[in-house]
Amino acid sequence: MKIWVDADACPVVIKETLFRASERTGVEITLVANHTLQIPRLQSISFIQVSSGFDVADDEIVKRIKAGDLLISSDIPLAAEVIEKGAFALSPRGEAFSADNIKARLTMRDFMETMRSSGIQSGRQAPLSKTDRQAFANHLDRMLQKYHKKPK
Repeated sequence: MKIWVDADACPVVIKETLFRASERTGVEITLVANHTLQIPRLQSISFIQVSSGFDVADDEIVKRIKAGDLLISSDIPLAAEVIEKGAFALSPRGEAFSADNIKARLTMRDFMETMRSSGIQSGRQAPLSKTDRQAFANHLDRMLQKYHKKPK
């Protein structure tokens, strides 16, 4: 398993959790963003900077991700694309996207987008809470234990 991070919108605290996991387990992590990022100097962590533009980072991730890899992103359409390729997807809030739930999540996302475009205010998403961070860390640990084999 390799971890791909949609890094443009990924909270710093989640990136730090991922960096610690990589240092502890050796799991390979690639962050993809359209702006420069500071990353730890670990052989298991890399960064791909893409040009600015709508979905450029997403397209790069979809092009490179493989079955069995893990995506970290709250972008539901991106999650749907990588799930189709046999990859896993986890939001920074610790929500696992799967073939079983992604269609419902896409439908709800599209509905909310329609509501916003018609002028109905739906409110903003709450800031990342301590509970969200813990849910993410717990889910990540379970996935690493199940799918990642530490290099020898």
